[in-house]
Amino acid sequence: MFETIRSYSRVLMYVLVPLIIGSFVLVGVDSYFNLRDGANHAVAKVDGHDIKQSEWDAWFRQQIEQFRAQAPNVDLRMLETPEMKRQALDELVRERVMRAAADKGGYNTSDERLLAFYRNDPQFAPFRGPDGTIDRARLEMAVAAQGMSVKGLEQRMREMLALRQVTLGLTGSVTAPDATTSTALDALFQQREAQVERFDAKAYATKVNPTDADIEAYYKDAAHQAQFRSIEQADIEYVVLDLDAVKKGITVSEDDLKKYYTENVKRYTVAEERKVRHILIKAGTSAPEAERTAARTKAEALQAELVKAPATFADVARKNSQDAGTAERGGDVDAFIAKGDTDPAYETALFALKPNEVSPVVVTPEGFYILQLQAVKGGDVRSFESVRAEIEDEVKKQLAQSRYAEAANEFTNTVYEQSDSLKPVAEKLKLEVKTAKGVLRTPQQGADGPLASAKLLEAVFSSDSLQNKRNTEAVETKANQLTAARVTAYHPAAVRPLAEVRDQVKARLVAQQAAALARKEGEARLAAAKAAPATAFDKPAVTLSRAKPGDLPRDVVDATLKAPSASLPAVVGVDLGDQGYAVVRITKVLGRDPVVADPKQASAQYAQAWGAAESDAYYEALKSRFKVKVMAPAATAEEKTTDTVASK
Repeated sequence: MFETIRSYSRVLMYVLVPLIIGSFVLVGVDSYFNLRDGANHAVAKVDGHDIKQSEWDAWFRQQIEQFRAQAPNVDLRMLETPEMKRQALDELVRERVMRAAADKGGYNTSDERLLAFYRNDPQFAPFRGPDGTIDRARLEMAVAAQGMSVKGLEQRMREMLALRQVTLGLTGSVTAPDATTSTALDALFQQREAQVERFDAKAYATKVNPTDADIEAYYKDAAHQAQFRSIEQADIEYVVLDLDAVKKGITVSEDDLKKYYTENVKRYTVAEERKVRHILIKAGTSAPEAERTAARTKAEALQAELVKAPATFADVARKNSQDAGTAERGGDVDAFIAKGDTDPAYETALFALKPNEVSPVVVTPEGFYILQLQAVKGGDVRSFESVRAEIEDEVKKQLAQSRYAEAANEFTNTVYEQSDSLKPVAEKLKLEVKTAKGVLRTPQQGADGPLASAKLLEAVFSSDSLQNKRNTEAVETKANQLTAARVTAYHPAAVRPLAEVRDQVKARLVAQQAAALARKEGEARLAAAKAAPATAFDKPAVTLSRAKPGDLPRDVVDATLKAPSASLPAVVGVDLGDQGYAVVRITKVLGRDPVVADPKQASAQYAQAWGAAESDAYYEALKSRFKVKVMAPAATAEEKTTDTVASK
């Protein structure tokens, strides 16, 4: 009974998260993003309607928050990359295309379909009664705990189900022909017996010795110079304003701390919990009146007996209680109960008892209870001295939060108005000027703090920052944290001098020449084997499949399984690039690997893959129909910045 609210709050996370992740309603775009340069820049167009930069930003932030809700321990900085942002734009475009298709197709979700979703989707099982209907009171309680309404949830569900209909006819009706499925499964799971002779490039490395002229020619070849380019980097200094920085400048008097303690003493009181035995005589509120009356009479008789002999409570409970979970333990609930955990009437009676005292009969929706208090814990008030440090930190934190907005405004104005140095803002707000060398354009794995922010790095590598060495704008690098940076030295990407990379060039050239020797000998061996295919290789036969490639490169396995098998033995050569060469002699076709997959399951998976392929093809057709155009987002201007600065 007293676990109800907790249980449904947990369940609701599983109900809402899949719906919200598939949600197609954009959250509001805050004024900060609307005011940013380029916020109204169109990044894509679908069916004649623009997708603005601000909408893209909002969609990406929404997805980040959804990831945070699902996986609170994941470092979300790994998601704030240009690749993830572009993926978010692709998903936003897809949503708009599907929405346009749903609107043009007249798809909608009827009340009947919504009710069927309620009845059949396993996410709503905790809210369904025995007859399959949804208990809206419980659902509303759980939804409200997540800051939503049932009406809002249903609107999102209607939109999700309507958009599903756009491709349901494809993904839900695919039937793969037996012949096609069999051919595909053969390609995936077939096994072949073969002999493989490897010509490993490493074995030929000692046979080559590039000259100085060879090394210089390889280095100067335009096709190779990208291998020897240094990475674009910047040395920077930066200052950070956050709640901790504001808090450092705050002092609180002893009187104010004691006043806070007095006003919030309940926060420093350990919650009282009580352990109880009970007897339940069942008679729910929907039971006939005669049954309720008989149950009450029995409960009152037992209560009168127990008041006279409270020590017999456990025995009486074993014989009379109709609570199957506690009767055999003599009515022992076997848990401490806090206020708010259980039925209000039950709670009132329990917290009015003294140890071993028997309560009057308690009327609840389940029936009639008799309680006996076993033990009490908690209820103690911690002394001011024991919580002083905790209070001081809390008060400073609250004051810092109230003063942060003013400090943030001053920080933003100062770094802009005195843009040639960060010292003025550091001195005014008592902040530390930090430095970092070799900062790259994108966040690096393991980066921490503001340098893990893609927004800050975008500002650092802007044209104004690189060309004029001006302060960046104040960038929100996380909640309640602003950072401004200034480039002290810029190192554009450039081809490193030959003297610096000579050993690297030679190593690559040796690998290339060794691979060429391996390829030459391998091709000669292939020609000889084709001339006499019946002659066995001096190598043991191995059984290969895509599921069990052994230690062979994937290219060797693929070539073995793709080779024509009408006439065996068959011989094929495989160019492995820098790794060398391989010659394969196929001797037997063994059929499908029996341990790879159940045939029925494999067929179902193939049909599912086919349906997904058809769905993707249909989406491409819809993109053409609705004239989808994805423009280069404003962020790509950074590439021009790099070229401009490098040329100078």
